Amino acid sequence: MKKVAIVMGSDSDLPIVKKAAQVLKDFGVPTELRVLSAHRCAAEVSEFARNAEKNGTGVIIAAAGKAAHLAGAIAGQTPLPVIGIPIKASALEGIDATVQMPAGVPVATVAIDGAANAAFLAVQILAVSDDALMEKMKAYRAAQTAKVLEADKKMEQVLAEL
Repeated sequence: MKKVAIVMGSDSDLPIVKKAAQVLKDFGVPTELRVLSAHRCAAEVSEFARNAEKNGTGVIIAAAGKAAHLAGAIAGQTPLPVIGIPIKASALEGIDATVQMPAGVPVATVAIDGAANAAFLAVQILAVSDDALMEKMKAYRAAQTAKVLEADKKMEQVLAEL
């Protein structure tokens, strides 16, 4: 199975990206966790991005606040899918750089601090070519549906008690 690399611009982003790492762990997806700043160690970001495919990575999740150029800096140097997580850190919340990418260099963007959804999207991308992972995703989705429908059944009782 290909791994998912989670790259954050600063270790202060760790409380957010841990949510992605937990989802990936729950699905049994191998994960790499890195701290690489697009601005403070650009050469290392470039080396990571250019070698990610040959190092067994299938999807990259990039999380950064403030200027939030990390996802774009990585996407510009790899053919792999890149998912950007804007981190709530400044007035523009990292959305400016994460969503404003030129044609041909896409970054899939999730909600501000949306690390869990970034991981779910990474799982879905990998599951396209991994039947076992696809079955895990289907089972997860079925469990989610069952949970909501169970809550829905309780609503009649709520109305009866009014």
